[in-house]
Amino acid sequence: MSSPISRPPADLESGQPAAAATAVVPPILPERRSPIRIAAIVIPVLLLGFAWFTGATWMRFSGAADRWWLMLLGALAVGFIPTALAGFNLDHPLLRAVYRLTALALGFLNFAFVAALACWLALGLVRLAGLPIAPRTIAAVLYGGAILATVAGVINAANVRVTRVTVDLPGLPGAWIGRDVVLVSDLHVGNVRSQRFVQRIVARLQRLKPAAVFIVGDMFDGAKVDVGAAVQPWADLRTPAGVFFVSGNHDEFSERAPYFAALGRTGVRVLHNERVDVAGLQIIGVHDGESHDAGLFRQILDRARIDRGRASILLSHRPVKLEIPEQAGVSLQLSGHTHGGQFWPWSLVVAKIYGRFAYGLSRQGSLQIFTSSGAGTWGPPLRVGTRSEIVLLHLRAEKKA
Repeated sequence: MSSPISRPPADLESGQPAAAATAVVPPILPERRSPIRIAAIVIPVLLLGFAWFTGATWMRFSGAADRWWLMLLGALAVGFIPTALAGFNLDHPLLRAVYRLTALALGFLNFAFVAALACWLALGLVRLAGLPIAPRTIAAVLYGGAILATVAGVINAANVRVTRVTVDLPGLPGAWIGRDVVLVSDLHVGNVRSQRFVQRIVARLQRLKPAAVFIVGDMFDGAKVDVGAAVQPWADLRTPAGVFFVSGNHDEFSERAPYFAALGRTGVRVLHNERVDVAGLQIIGVHDGESHDAGLFRQILDRARIDRGRASILLSHRPVKLEIPEQAGVSLQLSGHTHGGQFWPWSLVVAKIYGRFAYGLSRQGSLQIFTSSGAGTWGPPLRVGTRSEIVLLHLRAEKKA
Protein backbone atom coordinates (compact mmCIF):
# COMPACT_ATOMS: atom_id res chain seq x y z
CA MET A 1 0.00 0.00 0.00
CA SER A 2 1.46 3.35 -1.00
CA SER A 3 1.38 6.49 1.07
CA PRO A 4 1.87 10.18 0.38
CA ILE A 5 5.35 11.57 0.01
CA SER A 6 4.99 13.69 3.11
CA ARG A 7 2.80 12.33 5.88
CA PRO A 8 2.09 15.13 8.36
CA PRO A 9 2.49 14.38 12.04
CA ALA A 10 -0.68 14.09 14.07
CA ASP A 11 -1.71 16.03 17.10
CA LEU A 12 -0.69 13.99 20.16
CA GLU A 13 -3.84 14.78 22.09
CA SER A 14 -6.50 14.15 19.45
CA GLY A 15 -4.64 11.70 17.24
CA GLN A 16 -5.89 13.67 14.21
CA PRO A 17 -3.51 14.88 11.48
CA ALA A 18 -1.94 18.21 12.24
CA ALA A 19 -0.16 20.71 10.05
CA ALA A 20 3.24 19.56 8.87
CA ALA A 21 6.07 20.76 11.08
CA THR A 22 8.03 23.61 9.56
CA ALA A 23 11.75 23.33 8.90
CA VAL A 24 13.61 26.36 10.21
CA VAL A 25 17.04 25.48 8.79
CA PRO A 26 17.66 25.15 5.04
CA PRO A 27 19.19 21.81 4.06
CA ILE A 28 22.97 21.72 3.83
CA LEU A 29 23.80 18.81 1.56
CA PRO A 30 27.44 18.76 0.49
CA GLU A 31 28.58 16.65 -2.43
CA ARG A 32 29.21 13.05 -1.40
CA ARG A 33 32.42 11.16 -2.16
CA SER A 34 33.02 7.44 -2.38
CA PRO A 35 35.03 6.07 0.57
CA ILE A 36 38.71 5.30 0.06
CA ARG A 37 39.16 1.54 0.28
CA ILE A 38 42.79 1.12 1.32
CA ALA A 39 41.48 -1.56 3.69
CA ALA A 40 40.86 -3.74 0.62
CA ILE A 41 44.62 -4.36 0.51
CA VAL A 42 45.62 -4.22 4.17
CA ILE A 43 42.83 -6.30 5.72
CA PRO A 44 43.17 -9.39 3.45
CA VAL A 45 46.89 -9.59 4.32
CA LEU A 46 46.05 -9.47 8.02
CA LEU A 47 43.31 -12.05 7.63
CA LEU A 48 45.68 -14.42 5.85
CA GLY A 49 48.10 -14.07 8.73
CA PHE A 50 45.36 -14.75 11.28
CA ALA A 51 44.18 -17.80 9.32
CA TRP A 52 47.72 -19.16 9.05
CA PHE A 53 48.37 -18.75 12.78
CA THR A 54 44.98 -20.29 13.65
CA GLY A 55 45.57 -23.33 11.44
CA ALA A 56 49.21 -23.78 12.41
CA THR A 57 48.26 -23.73 16.09
CA TRP A 58 45.56 -26.34 15.55
CA MET A 59 47.96 -28.62 13.70
CA ARG A 60 50.64 -28.20 16.36
CA PHE A 61 48.30 -28.93 19.24
CA SER A 62 46.12 -31.63 17.68
CA GLY A 63 48.79 -33.40 15.68
CA ALA A 64 46.54 -33.27 12.60
CA ALA A 65 48.22 -33.08 9.22
CA ASP A 66 45.20 -31.94 7.19
CA ARG A 67 45.58 -28.45 5.80
CA TRP A 68 42.42 -28.20 3.70
CA TRP A 69 40.31 -26.53 6.37
CA LEU A 70 43.04 -23.94 6.97
CA MET A 71 43.15 -23.04 3.29
CA LEU A 72 39.35 -22.96 3.08
CA LEU A 73 38.98 -20.77 6.18
CA GLY A 74 41.61 -18.35 4.94
CA ALA A 75 40.09 -18.15 1.47
CA LEU A 76 36.58 -17.55 2.79
CA ALA A 77 37.62 -14.93 5.33
CA VAL A 78 39.76 -13.06 2.82
CA GLY A 79 36.95 -13.36 0.28
CA PHE A 80 34.72 -11.19 2.47
CA ILE A 81 36.43 -7.98 1.33
CA PRO A 82 36.11 -8.40 -2.47
CA THR A 83 32.61 -9.81 -2.04
CA ALA A 84 31.56 -6.78 0.02
CA LEU A 85 33.08 -4.40 -2.52
CA ALA A 86 31.39 -6.22 -5.41
CA GLY A 87 28.09 -5.84 -3.57
CA PHE A 88 28.27 -2.05 -3.93
CA ASN A 89 27.59 -2.41 -7.65
CA LEU A 90 25.94 -5.81 -8.07
CA ASP A 91 22.70 -7.21 -6.68
CA HIS A 92 22.53 -10.97 -7.27
CA PRO A 93 21.33 -13.95 -5.17
CA LEU A 94 24.63 -15.80 -5.66
CA LEU A 95 26.63 -12.80 -4.49
CA ARG A 96 24.43 -12.49 -1.41
CA ALA A 97 24.95 -16.19 -0.62
CA VAL A 98 28.73 -15.88 -0.97
CA TYR A 99 28.72 -12.73 1.16
CA ARG A 100 26.89 -14.50 3.97
CA LEU A 101 29.26 -17.47 3.81
CA THR A 102 32.37 -15.30 3.88
CA ALA A 103 30.91 -13.15 6.66
CA LEU A 104 30.30 -16.25 8.77
CA ALA A 105 33.83 -17.47 8.07
CA LEU A 106 35.17 -14.07 9.16
CA GLY A 107 33.19 -14.31 12.40
CA PHE A 108 34.46 -17.82 13.11
CA LEU A 109 38.04 -16.77 12.33
CA ASN A 110 37.71 -14.06 14.98
CA PHE A 111 36.94 -16.60 17.69
CA ALA A 112 39.27 -19.26 16.31
CA PHE A 113 42.17 -16.78 16.37
CA VAL A 114 41.36 -15.95 20.00
CA ALA A 115 41.22 -19.71 20.68
CA ALA A 116 44.66 -20.15 19.10
CA LEU A 117 46.15 -17.45 21.30
CA ALA A 118 44.47 -19.01 24.32
CA CYS A 119 45.94 -22.42 23.42
CA TRP A 120 49.50 -21.17 23.85
CA LEU A 121 48.62 -19.36 27.06
CA ALA A 122 46.86 -22.45 28.46
CA LEU A 123 49.76 -24.71 27.45
CA GLY A 124 52.17 -22.51 29.35
CA LEU A 125 49.97 -22.53 32.45
CA VAL A 126 49.45 -26.29 32.28
CA ARG A 127 53.16 -26.95 32.03
CA LEU A 128 53.93 -24.46 34.78
CA ALA A 129 51.43 -26.19 37.06
CA GLY A 130 52.53 -29.65 36.02
CA LEU A 131 49.01 -30.73 35.09
CA PRO A 132 48.51 -33.90 32.98
CA ILE A 133 46.47 -32.19 30.24
CA ALA A 134 47.42 -33.00 26.66
CA PRO A 135 47.76 -30.22 24.05
CA ARG A 136 45.14 -32.04 21.96
CA THR A 137 42.60 -31.62 24.77
CA ILE A 138 43.40 -27.93 25.15
CA ALA A 139 42.86 -27.35 21.44
CA ALA A 140 39.65 -29.40 21.30
CA VAL A 141 38.11 -27.43 24.16
CA LEU A 142 39.13 -23.97 22.95
CA TYR A 143 38.43 -24.48 19.25
CA GLY A 144 35.15 -26.14 20.15
CA GLY A 145 34.35 -23.03 22.15
CA ALA A 146 35.01 -20.93 19.04
CA ILE A 147 32.46 -22.97 17.10
CA LEU A 148 29.89 -22.65 19.89
CA ALA A 149 30.50 -18.90 20.16
CA THR A 150 29.91 -18.47 16.43
CA VAL A 151 26.67 -20.48 16.45
CA ALA A 152 25.38 -18.76 19.59
CA GLY A 153 26.33 -15.37 18.14
CA VAL A 154 24.28 -15.94 14.99
CA ILE A 155 21.24 -16.98 17.04
CA ASN A 156 21.65 -14.03 19.40
CA ALA A 157 21.97 -11.51 16.57
CA ALA A 158 18.77 -12.74 14.93
CA ASN A 159 16.77 -12.09 18.11
CA VAL A 160 15.84 -8.38 18.24
CA ARG A 161 14.87 -7.29 21.76
CA VAL A 162 13.12 -4.22 23.09
CA THR A 163 15.22 -2.20 25.52
CA ARG A 164 13.10 -0.01 27.78
CA VAL A 165 14.57 3.19 29.19
CA THR A 166 13.08 6.14 31.08
CA VAL A 167 14.45 9.58 30.25
CA ASP A 168 13.71 12.74 32.22
CA LEU A 169 13.86 15.89 30.06
CA PRO A 170 13.73 19.49 31.30
CA GLY A 171 11.08 21.61 29.65
CA LEU A 172 9.23 18.62 28.21
CA PRO A 173 5.93 19.84 26.70
CA GLY A 174 2.80 18.54 28.38
CA ALA A 175 1.67 16.65 25.27
CA TRP A 176 4.81 14.47 25.50
CA ILE A 177 4.86 13.75 29.22
CA GLY A 178 4.40 10.03 29.80
CA ARG A 179 4.71 9.26 26.07
CA ASP A 180 6.87 6.52 24.56
CA VAL A 181 9.12 7.08 21.56
CA VAL A 182 11.29 4.53 19.78
CA LEU A 183 14.93 4.74 18.75
CA VAL A 184 15.89 2.54 15.79
CA SER A 185 19.38 2.34 14.33
CA ASP A 186 21.70 0.27 12.17
CA LEU A 187 19.32 -2.05 10.33
CA HIS A 188 21.99 -2.52 7.62
CA VAL A 189 19.62 -3.70 4.91
CA GLY A 190 21.73 -5.32 2.22
CA ASN A 191 23.28 -8.72 1.60
CA VAL A 192 22.24 -10.19 4.97
CA ARG A 193 19.20 -8.22 6.12
CA SER A 194 16.36 -7.77 3.62
CA GLN A 195 12.84 -6.39 3.31
CA ARG A 196 11.63 -9.21 5.59
CA PHE A 197 13.82 -7.85 8.36
CA VAL A 198 12.34 -4.38 7.91
CA GLN A 199 8.86 -5.93 8.05
CA ARG A 200 9.74 -7.58 11.36
CA ILE A 201 10.93 -4.29 12.82
CA VAL A 202 7.87 -2.39 11.62
CA ALA A 203 5.54 -5.08 12.99
CA ARG A 204 7.25 -4.83 16.37
CA LEU A 205 6.88 -1.06 16.33
CA GLN A 206 3.19 -1.36 15.52
CA ARG A 207 2.72 -3.45 18.66
CA LEU A 208 4.65 -0.96 20.81
CA LYS A 209 2.49 1.95 19.56
CA PRO A 210 5.03 4.75 20.18
CA ALA A 211 4.19 8.41 19.77
CA ALA A 212 7.15 8.84 17.39
CA VAL A 213 9.94 6.80 15.82
CA PHE A 214 13.48 8.13 15.41
CA ILE A 215 15.79 6.34 12.95
CA VAL A 216 19.38 7.45 13.41
CA GLY A 217 21.10 6.06 10.36
CA ASP A 218 22.56 3.01 8.63
CA MET A 219 19.17 1.95 7.34
CA PHE A 220 21.18 0.49 4.46
CA ASP A 221 24.42 -1.46 4.53
CA GLY A 222 25.84 0.10 1.37
CA ALA A 223 25.22 -2.93 -0.85
CA LYS A 224 23.21 -2.53 -4.04
CA VAL A 225 19.56 -3.40 -3.34
CA ASP A 226 16.10 -2.52 -4.60
CA VAL A 227 15.84 0.53 -2.39
CA GLY A 228 12.12 1.11 -2.88
CA ALA A 229 11.16 -2.47 -2.07
CA ALA A 230 13.51 -2.60 0.91
CA VAL A 231 11.91 0.35 2.71
CA GLN A 232 8.30 -0.19 1.61
CA PRO A 233 7.25 -1.72 4.98
CA TRP A 234 7.72 1.71 6.59
CA ALA A 235 4.66 2.89 4.64
CA ASP A 236 2.48 0.71 6.87
CA LEU A 237 3.69 2.28 10.12
CA ARG A 238 1.39 4.83 11.71
CA THR A 239 2.48 6.94 14.66
CA PRO A 240 0.80 10.05 16.10
CA ALA A 241 3.83 12.32 15.69
CA GLY A 242 5.63 10.73 12.74
CA VAL A 243 8.76 8.80 11.78
CA PHE A 244 12.02 10.73 11.42
CA PHE A 245 15.31 9.75 9.77
CA VAL A 246 18.91 10.93 9.41
CA SER A 247 21.65 9.16 7.50
CA GLY A 248 24.52 7.08 8.86
CA ASN A 249 27.92 6.44 7.34
CA HIS A 250 26.77 3.29 5.47
CA ASP A 251 23.93 5.27 3.90
CA GLU A 252 26.61 7.54 2.45
CA PHE A 253 28.89 4.94 0.83
CA SER A 254 27.27 6.03 -2.44
CA GLU A 255 24.89 8.80 -3.50
CA ARG A 256 22.39 9.11 -0.66
CA ALA A 257 19.65 10.97 -2.52
CA PRO A 258 17.95 7.77 -3.79
CA TYR A 259 17.74 6.50 -0.21
CA PHE A 260 16.16 9.75 0.93
CA ALA A 261 13.66 9.72 -1.92
CA ALA A 262 12.62 6.12 -1.27
CA LEU A 263 12.12 6.76 2.44
CA GLY A 264 10.18 9.95 1.69
CA ARG A 265 7.76 7.99 -0.49
CA THR A 266 6.87 5.81 2.50
CA GLY A 267 5.99 8.83 4.64
CA VAL A 268 9.21 8.84 6.68
CA ARG A 269 10.36 12.40 7.33
CA VAL A 270 14.01 12.82 6.36
CA LEU A 271 15.50 15.61 8.44
CA HIS A 272 17.98 17.47 6.24
CA ASN A 273 20.11 19.18 8.89
CA GLU A 274 17.08 20.97 10.25
CA ARG A 275 14.77 21.42 13.20
CA VAL A 276 11.07 20.70 13.29
CA ASP A 277 8.62 21.37 16.11
CA VAL A 278 5.98 18.75 16.92
CA ALA A 279 3.52 19.53 19.71
CA GLY A 280 6.15 21.75 21.33
CA LEU A 281 9.01 19.22 21.16
CA GLN A 282 12.03 20.33 19.13
CA ILE A 283 13.38 17.53 16.89
CA ILE A 284 16.68 18.19 15.14
CA GLY A 285 18.32 15.94 12.57
CA VAL A 286 21.91 16.15 11.30
CA HIS A 287 23.19 13.74 8.65
CA ASP A 288 26.34 11.78 9.39
CA GLY A 289 28.39 13.40 6.64
CA GLU A 290 27.79 16.88 8.04
CA SER A 291 28.46 15.93 11.65
CA HIS A 292 32.12 15.09 10.90
CA ASP A 293 32.96 18.73 10.30
CA ALA A 294 32.88 20.45 13.68
CA GLY A 295 32.41 23.87 12.14
CA LEU A 296 29.55 22.73 9.91
CA PHE A 297 27.95 20.76 12.74
CA ARG A 298 28.07 23.81 14.98
CA GLN A 299 26.70 26.03 12.20
CA ILE A 300 23.72 23.72 11.63
CA LEU A 301 22.80 23.69 15.32
CA ASP A 302 23.30 27.44 15.66
CA ARG A 303 20.98 28.07 12.71
CA ALA A 304 18.41 25.74 14.25
CA ARG A 305 17.86 28.35 16.97
CA ILE A 306 17.15 25.77 19.66
CA ASP A 307 14.96 27.09 22.46
CA ARG A 308 16.79 26.15 25.65
CA GLY A 309 13.60 26.52 27.64
CA ARG A 310 11.94 23.60 25.82
CA ALA A 311 13.02 19.98 25.47
CA SER A 312 14.86 19.05 22.29
CA ILE A 313 15.96 15.75 20.74
CA LEU A 314 18.89 15.56 18.31
CA LEU A 315 19.18 12.67 15.87
CA SER A 316 22.86 12.13 14.98
CA HIS A 317 24.32 8.81 13.91
CA ARG A 318 27.54 8.82 15.93
CA PRO A 319 28.04 9.78 19.59
CA VAL A 320 30.92 12.15 18.81
CA LYS A 321 31.68 15.86 19.12
CA LEU A 322 29.17 15.94 21.95
CA GLU A 323 30.39 19.30 23.24
CA ILE A 324 28.76 20.90 20.19
CA PRO A 325 25.15 19.83 20.87
CA GLU A 326 25.71 20.41 24.59
CA GLN A 327 26.73 24.01 23.95
CA ALA A 328 23.82 24.44 21.53
CA GLY A 329 21.36 23.56 24.30
CA VAL A 330 20.21 20.13 23.10
CA SER A 331 18.47 18.10 25.80
CA LEU A 332 18.89 14.57 24.41
CA GLN A 333 20.96 13.11 21.57
CA LEU A 334 20.00 9.75 20.06
CA SER A 335 22.75 7.80 18.28
CA GLY A 336 23.80 4.37 17.08
CA HIS A 337 26.80 3.38 14.92
CA THR A 338 28.88 1.59 17.58
CA HIS A 339 26.88 -1.68 17.63
CA GLY A 340 28.22 -1.89 21.17
CA GLY A 341 31.22 -3.56 19.51
CA GLN A 342 28.89 -6.29 18.17
CA PHE A 343 31.06 -9.18 19.39
CA TRP A 344 34.02 -9.80 21.63
CA PRO A 345 36.82 -8.70 21.62
CA TRP A 346 35.75 -5.77 19.41
CA SER A 347 33.41 -4.64 22.16
CA LEU A 348 36.55 -3.81 24.16
CA VAL A 349 37.92 -1.75 21.26
CA VAL A 350 34.67 0.18 20.86
CA ALA A 351 34.50 0.83 24.60
CA LYS A 352 38.03 2.21 24.45
CA ILE A 353 37.18 4.52 21.53
CA TYR A 354 33.81 5.83 22.70
CA GLY A 355 34.15 5.41 26.46
CA ARG A 356 30.92 5.73 28.39
CA PHE A 357 29.12 6.77 25.19
CA ALA A 358 29.69 3.40 23.48
CA TYR A 359 26.31 2.15 24.66
CA GLY A 360 23.36 3.17 26.79
CA LEU A 361 22.23 6.35 28.52
CA SER A 362 24.92 8.74 29.66
CA ARG A 363 25.38 12.43 30.22
CA GLN A 364 27.80 15.18 29.28
CA GLY A 365 26.94 18.26 31.27
CA SER A 366 23.35 19.23 30.48
CA LEU A 367 23.23 16.92 27.45
CA GLN A 368 21.91 13.37 27.77
CA ILE A 369 23.00 10.80 25.16
CA PHE A 370 21.53 7.42 24.39
CA THR A 371 23.58 5.19 22.09
CA SER A 372 21.87 2.06 20.77
CA SER A 373 23.68 -1.13 19.79
CA GLY A 374 21.36 -1.28 16.77
CA ALA A 375 18.88 -3.73 15.33
CA GLY A 376 21.07 -5.25 12.63
CA THR A 377 24.71 -6.22 12.15
CA TRP A 378 27.59 -5.36 9.87
CA GLY A 379 29.92 -8.02 8.47
CA PRO A 380 29.61 -11.24 10.48
CA PRO A 381 25.88 -11.60 11.29
CA LEU A 382 26.51 -12.44 14.93
CA ARG A 383 26.59 -10.85 18.36
CA VAL A 384 28.44 -12.04 21.45
CA GLY A 385 28.26 -9.87 24.54
CA THR A 386 25.84 -7.42 22.86
CA ARG A 387 22.24 -7.55 21.71
CA SER A 388 20.20 -6.54 18.69
CA GLU A 389 17.64 -4.02 19.89
CA ILE A 390 15.12 -1.33 19.34
CA VAL A 391 14.90 1.14 22.21
CA LEU A 392 11.63 2.26 23.79
CA LEU A 393 12.17 5.58 25.55
CA HIS A 394 9.58 6.62 28.12
CA LEU A 395 9.63 10.41 28.39
CA ARG A 396 9.08 12.21 31.67
CA ALA A 397 9.41 15.83 32.70
CA GLU A 398 12.54 16.43 34.74
CA LYS A 399 11.68 17.66 38.21
CA LYS A 400 13.28 20.88 39.30
CA ALA A 401 15.67 20.56 42.23
